[in-house]
Amino acid sequence: MTTVLNVSPQQFVSTPGVERIAQRALRYLKSGYSVHLRGPAGVGKTTLALHLAHLRRQPIVLMFGDDEFKTSDLIGNQSGYTRKKVVDNYIHTVLKVEDELKHHWIDSRLTLACKEGFTLVYDEFNRSRPEVNNILLSVLEEKMLVLPPNQDRSEYIQVNPRFRVILTSNSEEYCGVHATQDALLDRVVTINMGEPDALTEQEIVIRQTGIDPKKAETIVNLVRTFRTTVGEEKLGGLRSCLIIAKVCHDHDVPVNGQDPNFQDICADILISRASLPRGEAMEKLQEVLQELFPTEVEQKTVKQSSRRCTKK
Repeated sequence: MTTVLNVSPQQFVSTPGVERIAQRALRYLKSGYSVHLRGPAGVGKTTLALHLAHLRRQPIVLMFGDDEFKTSDLIGNQSGYTRKKVVDNYIHTVLKVEDELKHHWIDSRLTLACKEGFTLVYDEFNRSRPEVNNILLSVLEEKMLVLPPNQDRSEYIQVNPRFRVILTSNSEEYCGVHATQDALLDRVVTINMGEPDALTEQEIVIRQTGIDPKKAETIVNLVRTFRTTVGEEKLGGLRSCLIIAKVCHDHDVPVNGQDPNFQDICADILISRASLPRGEAMEKLQEVLQELFPTEVEQKTVKQSSRRCTKK
């Protein structure tokens, strides 16, 4: 049985940057087009997709791309059968036997959504093989879902006018993803999502962890500076910010680069994301911590230098 969701993302953070993307996507959905959200991991594609589905006020069917998927995983399959056998020996000299075998068809998520006009959120759809997703071509263009031949049901389903698909995908250079066929991209509106701005990241960290706004700003600045220093700007930093903020908030760890516990947390979370050797990445992290959290001696030196410059 396929589960239908009714989500209400209360933790969704709306900032000007996010709201602009949401309005663009919602505009296309209202005009009858399906939407494809494409971007690196950790930028909030799935969260935004669920938020858009919620704004449509339609039940949601959620599925995740998988390299092992077959077309039947999208549309449905035969599941068991019923056998009926009638033996008629009312007249002892005549034996009549009727044997009937009936297969049961179970609709999968795509078929259910097409019939009922639900919103299908197909997360990381390019992890499924392209030939599996070919079934979407006729659904999005001709508004027709073609099913395997069966005498007990129609082989063609007219897609409900309320039906929409919201696809999400990582860039093709990510491990475990397949190239998307041009025919499918021609049938959806693709919105490229980049890294969220600093304000959006701060608001998300505050909302998700409950940490003090000033500390959230410091953590976001730290992660962004470290990523720039090691040349990993394309790697999503939001999840790193959330982990550091939550651990610090839950265990009362001061957000201070001079604190050993905070240093350990930053090293555990950030070093693994860097492509540099561990020793070199650790040196880069220490440089960032010293830059953002100068010692009292360094602060006094800076103040004295500033005063001298002012006198001159």
